[in-house]
Amino acid sequence: MNRLAERVRPTIRMRLTLLYTGLFLGAGIVLLGLTYLLVQNNLAQAGPKEISGSTQGGPSDRVYTQAPAGAAAVPETGKKITPGEMQGVLIRAKRDYKADTLNALLTQGGIALGLVGAAGLGFGWLLADRALRPVHKITETAGRVARSHDLTERIGYEGPRDDVKELADAFDTMLGRLARAFDGQRRFVANASHELRTPLAINRTLVDVALRRPDATGDVKRLGESLLVVNTRHERLIDGLLTLAGTENAVAGTDPLDLADVAGHVLDQAAPEARGHGVTADRRLGPAPTTGDPVLVERLVQNLVENAIRHNREGGELWVSTRGRDGWAEVRVANTGPAVPAYEIETIFEPFRRLGNDRVRSDRGSGLGLSIVRAIAGAHGGTVTAEPRAGGGLVVTARLPSRIPGPPPARGVHAVREDEAVSHSRG
Repeated sequence: MNRLAERVRPTIRMRLTLLYTGLFLGAGIVLLGLTYLLVQNNLAQAGPKEISGSTQGGPSDRVYTQAPAGAAAVPETGKKITPGEMQGVLIRAKRDYKADTLNALLTQGGIALGLVGAAGLGFGWLLADRALRPVHKITETAGRVARSHDLTERIGYEGPRDDVKELADAFDTMLGRLARAFDGQRRFVANASHELRTPLAINRTLVDVALRRPDATGDVKRLGESLLVVNTRHERLIDGLLTLAGTENAVAGTDPLDLADVAGHVLDQAAPEARGHGVTADRRLGPAPTTGDPVLVERLVQNLVENAIRHNREGGELWVSTRGRDGWAEVRVANTGPAVPAYEIETIFEPFRRLGNDRVRSDRGSGLGLSIVRAIAGAHGGTVTAEPRAGGGLVVTARLPSRIPGPPPARGVHAVREDEAVSHSRG
């Protein structure tokens, strides 16, 4: 019901048009009513004088014939009528004339009002469009900024100093402040990450030197190996921060690529890690052409695959499928693993958030993987969704705009195999 109400809800242009037309028709109806009252009053005051007898005191010598109902009396010889009868004829004629005049006024005035109202509806539609044209320009600019993440664009409205001009200027000011805030945020994260890389590199060098010393004891070696693991996690965290800072408001490239090729390359690179965890990978890669930055798109698929491997059970399974569907290039990654409550699905896309607030298992990542995935997909005009898999694990689907617009291609062998993989991942 709510969706139907949203669909039939009139636009502001339609509402303004109806408002203009309603006010115009209301004023016309009031004017027509006042005219009706004035004409009615004027006709009532312009009645005939009462007819008396003969001016000589005798009966009238004029002769009239009896006229049909509603018609005027016609003088004729042969029949005499009294002055009273003549008065009645004139009164009926006056009453009929008044009724005909008022009816004609209402009928013709109503027709004229309807024609002028229709013309007013058309002119109101055009005037509403002209009045809302600056607002449409603001909306288009806001839409382009939202799609492209380009905060340098401005409306630059040049018009009279009115409410619309103030709105456009306020929007430009807001974009300027947002651009400065995001630039400052990115610079801070980038500078902090670069500054942290130096001590981490020094720590790694010192630990490597200590482990290679001939007199290093077993305790020292075990401690050094633990420190190297911690250092590696910090390096991954910094790389993730740099990627996230550079992706959230990045302008995506337009290089043609296929998600099937990207996913195949990522699976080949992740094969050793998957074997180390005992995870079996099943790929169903159908054509999924799209455009974008190859490095960022590869990072998107890589994060999905790495998460599916690291957040999996020992000896588990991993399914990766790609396809083109309804104007989208889609990559879907499903895995076995612990059950994920539906109410925690959205939280796993937030930075540094892990399932169940698990911050102890640092070997599984820094908590930025899915945040980076969502940022990259948003920069390319796409979406990322996740849903719990029956039996445990997750099914994460990333969609990017397809390079081939229009209806989806005919179903073939790739599509059939892909549907089998998806149903298998959910079963």
